[in-house]
Amino acid sequence: MPPITVTVITRNEAEALPDALKSVSWADEVIVIDAESTDDTVRIARQFTDRVYVRAWPGYVDQKNHAASLASHDWIFSLDADERVTPALAEEIRSVVGGAPRAAGFRIPRVSSYFGRWIRTTDMYPDYQLRLYDRRKGKWEGILVHESVRVAGPVEYLKSELQHHPYKDLSEHLIRMDRYTTLAARQMHGQGKRATVAQLIFHPKLAFLRNYILKGGFRDGKAGLVISLVNSYYVFLKFAKLWELQRDDRPTMDDRRSTIDD
Repeated sequence: MPPITVTVITRNEAEALPDALKSVSWADEVIVIDAESTDDTVRIARQFTDRVYVRAWPGYVDQKNHAASLASHDWIFSLDADERVTPALAEEIRSVVGGAPRAAGFRIPRVSSYFGRWIRTTDMYPDYQLRLYDRRKGKWEGILVHESVRVAGPVEYLKSELQHHPYKDLSEHLIRMDRYTTLAARQMHGQGKRATVAQLIFHPKLAFLRNYILKGGFRDGKAGLVISLVNSYYVFLKFAKLWELQRDDRPTMDDRRSTIDD
């Protein structure tokens, strides 16, 4: 069977990393690229693998591609420190890679633990992630947020879930959401997109309806309601921050006077 390398990029993940690395003990090789952590992340990583490297943070895409470039094997499974590979998923991964797959990559359903339960509703599920791929046919791409693997070839889907522990609590969720909406707004602005009044008013409402009604958030009770509201707030913040950025594009009075003088 073709060997598999697991790659993990980290920064200050001492608390979450042990369980993540334990869950991939089945892999033929584990590579950890750490972005100059100030906690015990590197020391902990070296308890599980001797392929640990410290590298200044260049961004998600570059760091993940660098990790794949160091692998001894072509089949890569990319794991985040807040994720866990279940025995069922590990068995399925080894089975599909060992079957001489025609696919260049595989998408995996990801289930998140939040508010004390596994959330299988809203936009949080099934949250398919392309994490298993042949590096000869694929690489990470993206700008500021939502990096992903792009492969030259067919993509198939696995059935077993990848477990995700994204937030300790709502406060951490909101803090991270503030950072990601800033990056998302900057990315949209750089792509020439601009926020409209309709987007500010209607897109958050549509996001709530999609999460709570169409994607079944109501089935998760109060947890589903809160997640649906927070997801709609994410959409509002993203467009509000885009509007804030585009205000800086407007010509100032001095600019107008200069144009008139010319």
